[in-house]
Amino acid sequence: MKVILLEDVKSLGKKGDIVNVSDGYARNMILPKKLGVEANGKNMNDLKLKNQHQEKLAQENLEAAQKLAKELEGKQVQVSIKTGAGGKIFGSVSSKEIAAAAKEQLNIELDKKKMQLSDGLKALGAHEVAIKLHPKVTAALTVKVVEE
Repeated sequence: MKVILLEDVKSLGKKGDIVNVSDGYARNMILPKKLGVEANGKNMNDLKLKNQHQEKLAQENLEAAQKLAKELEGKQVQVSIKTGAGGKIFGSVSSKEIAAAAKEQLNIELDKKKMQLSDGLKALGAHEVAIKLHPKVTAALTVKVVEE
């Protein structure tokens, strides 16, 4: 019996796969636990429409990320930090502070978790921070660290 999987099944396949299983396994395991549905004409058409919808959403997300990357291109945010004698910095600038500065100064909502910042910024001056907006799109934002 051919079955369309509705969820990942460890030894069978991933969600959306069409697999061939024995009739007993389908009747006793897959169908009652709602792990899959029989691969008839209606269900195959539903799967096709669902896949088209997911591809469309993925394309829209990619385009939105590319648009945001172009918007961030050449932009700069300024973050102030306390300094001591001789320009010594107390602490560092974190991705959370950069995201807050971008929201306040550029009115752009950025996720702090998507900023690729190994450690905080610990020096005055301009720094490039990479922001992964989408698996295929990475943008660069200039962060200028100044004395408070």
